[in-house]
Amino acid sequence: MRGTNQLKVQAMTCICLAFVFAFCATMANAQAPIILPNTPESTSVLVGKAIHSGAIQLPQSVETFSLLPALTCSPVPCVLPNVQASGGTNIANEDPIASNPTNSAQLLTGANDYSCTTSLQGFYASSDGGSTWTRTCLPAISGGSGLGDPSVGYDRLGNTFAGGIQASSQQDIVISKSTNNGTTWGTPAIAVTPTISGGATDKEWLQVDTTSTSPHANCLYVSNTQFDSTFTKTQISVSHSCDHGATWKIVTVDPVQSSVIDQFSDLAIGKDGSVYVSWQRCPPTGPAGDCGGTTASMMISKSTDGGNTWSSPVTMVTTNLAPDACGCAYYGSLPNTNERVSNIPAIGIDNSSGKNAGHLYVVYYNWTGTQLKVLVSHSTNGTTWSAGVPVAPSSATHDQFFPWLSVAANGEVAVTWLDRRNDPANLKYDVYATGSTSGGTGFLGDIKLTSVMSNPLDDGFGGGFMGDYTGNTIAGSTLYASWMDMREGSFSQDYVGGYKVH
Repeated sequence: MRGTNQLKVQAMTCICLAFVFAFCATMANAQAPIILPNTPESTSVLVGKAIHSGAIQLPQSVETFSLLPALTCSPVPCVLPNVQASGGTNIANEDPIASNPTNSAQLLTGANDYSCTTSLQGFYASSDGGSTWTRTCLPAISGGSGLGDPSVGYDRLGNTFAGGIQASSQQDIVISKSTNNGTTWGTPAIAVTPTISGGATDKEWLQVDTTSTSPHANCLYVSNTQFDSTFTKTQISVSHSCDHGATWKIVTVDPVQSSVIDQFSDLAIGKDGSVYVSWQRCPPTGPAGDCGGTTASMMISKSTDGGNTWSSPVTMVTTNLAPDACGCAYYGSLPNTNERVSNIPAIGIDNSSGKNAGHLYVVYYNWTGTQLKVLVSHSTNGTTWSAGVPVAPSSATHDQFFPWLSVAANGEVAVTWLDRRNDPANLKYDVYATGSTSGGTGFLGDIKLTSVMSNPLDDGFGGGFMGDYTGNTIAGSTLYASWMDMREGSFSQDYVGGYKVH
């Protein structure tokens, strides 16, 4: 049990506690990191392929029973306890999170969950504000298996959605629906198929139109990267469904790119039903022959007709990517590790009726030459964008990475990210949060959300794969964050915490 009987797994040591069966950690700190093919595919896809082929051997599962603290705090404002949402039975990383727009007590998070031996996609639902969690594995499509990149969402009709990348005869994006808040899942529907002949779909993101007055209320949108068979040509597409995920229409956003790599898309939906898709565009011209160490453009396109047509993409900002220090991290490596460090331009829109209504926000990191620094840019029209505004104080000179952004119903902007400021060695990280009440022109003092730092070398893959993204969501007056947590010192788990305002 955690708390007074907390499970502590030490390298090559087994400790048995009541109701806890620990295993001898074959993937201890001293293990060399996994080395993956240096291609532009999502890291979870590369890991999933290696697991299914037997190239990566996972540690044996361990069954754990944990007494979770209630995910609440007082007096407000206050930092929520850190709660493990995943099952603790094997590695779990990449952690999106969503909240039900009509029931703030319902939350859904997910992970690349390697105890889900077929789909590799686990989802964790709560109906009591995160105090208890129902843990399930996504079903696999007929004859298929999962590869990762979990995505989550709710509509306004009581439906819960989860999905990811799965493969049978080809690599597709699937979405499954639950009518009981993730207790059980329906057969996944294929939402995205390859648009480039012989190619593959990759790195999707799910967003649901949850504005009741929108002309496309409750429609689902899934953005993703399309690759050709050689992974040298890319294209962004967005699928949409307005029958609760039963059928889907795929629309390409921009032409096929052959000299740059388009990857890491995100979505935001305005209260008028306008849909915005963002993504990173980078040239594979870095010293290692990939995008590491290059300057990337963060792109955006807009649809005003429910995803049927898209505007010509424009550049929001340009930003420097971290160098690929190991020659194994296509988009740059997290300093002091071999971890790939993605730079997803996570976007949000102000759907309030306040002074900044309609404003757009994007969060990303910039490599300064000595530090990964998280910035937010804002726009009143989606065409012209401000310079990046730092979310952390200038005294925070260690790496900041894997940020996410949400906008509250009152227009306040919330950002969470992983931050190494508390480790002099610039290795371990905490989760931090901040907000803006000034339309992104400045940020309030930031707040540490984690009670224990995490070491990415304890990710369960020898420091080779901790995931590509975290998540956050706002339910009422509470910001919930989800992240990859290694506090047990053995392998990553999906943790949830946050900040309660009132």
